[in-house]
Amino acid sequence: MNQSYANVEPSRAEVDALPGLTLVEFGTPWCGFCKAAQPLLADGLADAPGLRHLKIEDGSGRPLGRSFRVKLWPTLIFMRDGKEIGRVVRPESAALVRRELQQAQAAKL
Repeated sequence: MNQSYANVEPSRAEVDALPGLTLVEFGTPWCGFCKAAQPLLADGLADAPGLRHLKIEDGSGRPLGRSFRVKLWPTLIFMRDGKEIGRVVRPESAALVRRELQQAQAAKL
């Protein structure tokens, strides 16, 4: 699990080209909801050591977040081979994150 938000974001085309299972997390380091979600994410993602986790700093005018229609932070987008297969907005429990991860791992495209 990434600990820091990247303030330089990849392009949407780069994210869409990623093979395998990817979690794209949108938020900011100063967001209270984002800070509160970090222990839940750490617990919920603990059984997924091979998961690609992109932690992207979002904000007004940031094209990647807008391309995913992100409105609230944190927003977690689970992708497989460049396709969105699940989304969690402001997770309230590690169990919710774990359940969404399991569904993403089982999803067939």
